[in-house]
Amino acid sequence: MVTWATSAFRLGTGVPDRAYRLVVHTSVGGDRMRVRLSNAFGDRPLTFDSVYAGLQREGAALVPGSNRRLTFDGRTSVTVPPGGLVLSDPLPGRVRARTNLVVSLHSPDASGPATGHRLAMQTSYLTQGDHTAGETAAPWTRTVTSWFYLDAVTVRTPARTGAVVALGDSITDGWESTTDLNRRWPDYLSRRLQHSRATTVRGVANAGISANKVLADTASPSALNRLDRDVLSHPGVRTVLLFEGVNDLKAHTGVTAEDLIEGYRRLTDRVHAAGHCVVAATIAPFKGWPEWDPEAEAVRQEVNAFIRGGGLFDAVADFDRAVRDPGDPKSIRPAYDNGDHLHFTDEGMRAMADEVRLRDLECASGPGR
Repeated sequence: MVTWATSAFRLGTGVPDRAYRLVVHTSVGGDRMRVRLSNAFGDRPLTFDSVYAGLQREGAALVPGSNRRLTFDGRTSVTVPPGGLVLSDPLPGRVRARTNLVVSLHSPDASGPATGHRLAMQTSYLTQGDHTAGETAAPWTRTVTSWFYLDAVTVRTPARTGAVVALGDSITDGWESTTDLNRRWPDYLSRRLQHSRATTVRGVANAGISANKVLADTASPSALNRLDRDVLSHPGVRTVLLFEGVNDLKAHTGVTAEDLIEGYRRLTDRVHAAGHCVVAATIAPFKGWPEWDPEAEAVRQEVNAFIRGGGLFDAVADFDRAVRDPGDPKSIRPAYDNGDHLHFTDEGMRAMADEVRLRDLECASGPGR
C-alpha cells in the first residue's frame, strides 16, 4: 500500500558522492516498509551504495535508534538503470500513520540528469560524503526544498485498506501552503481519512507537479504521459482524484473545452481499465492571474459544467464551489487567495479537502458504479 509518493521529473544534474536526508510524511500506517528509488529521467546507470530509513526528531536529527539500513535483493548497494525504478526489500517493524519518515541515501557516481521533485514544500538536507548511517544533524549542514531520487514509500496494511492518488498541478503540489507543516490539500484529506467510517481508504499519494497539464508536455510530462508511473504503478490504489486543467486552458494555446474533455476521457478510460475509480474536481477560479481572460473563463465554465453533469466520472468534488468568492464567482474567495489569484492559503487548501465526500473514494463497486 502506498503511504507516500511524489511525482518525478528532471531536476538538474546529479552530483557524485552526495548524500541526501529526505523528510517525507506518511499517510497510512503499516509494517514491512519499502522505498522506491527513481532514475526515471537519468541517461546512465545510477548507483546507491547506502540507503537508510529512520524517524525525524528535529531538523536533520533522527530519533536515536530509529535509523536502519535498507537492502535491495539482500544487498546494501543497488544500481538503477536509465529510466528505471527499484524497490527496496521490506524493513521489519511498523511505521505509524502521519509521521515524518527520513530516508537517507548516498550515490558515489551520480551524474547526468537527476531525477527528483522540485516543489517539496518540505525541508530536507544534504552533505558531501556518506553520512547516511548517522543519526545526528552535524554533517547535514545544507538544506534543500526538493526531493531527490526517492519517489514512493509503501507499507503492508490489511487487505481491505485502499489508497487514493491526487493527480494535479501546483495547487495539488501544495505551492504557497506552509512549508514543513503538511498543509497541502491532499494532506488535509489524509487527516480526514485516518479515522473515517465512510471509507476504508487510508493511503494518500500526492501526484501533483507544478505547471502540469493534461494534454501537453512542458517541463514535466503531461498527466496522460505520466499516468502509468506516477499513479497506476502504486500498490493499493483504489481511486484517482483528478484535479487538472487550469494550466491547459490559461496558457492560450488554443485548447478548447472539447480538447480538455477528450483528455479527461482518455485518462479516465485508462484508470478504469486498471480497475480504479476516478473522482474529478472542478477547475478552481483564477480571475486576477495575469493569463486570465474572458475566453479562458468561458472554457473553464464549459469544462466544469461537463465535470458536474457529463457522467464520465465516478464522482465529483466541486472545488470551484468550495473556494470561489460568492461576490465574484470568477475569483477565489479572498481568505483562500494567497495573493496571486491562482494558488491557495492553508485555509483554501483545507476547504478543497473538506469538499471531498469520503465515501466517493471507496470505489466499492468498481469503476462506473
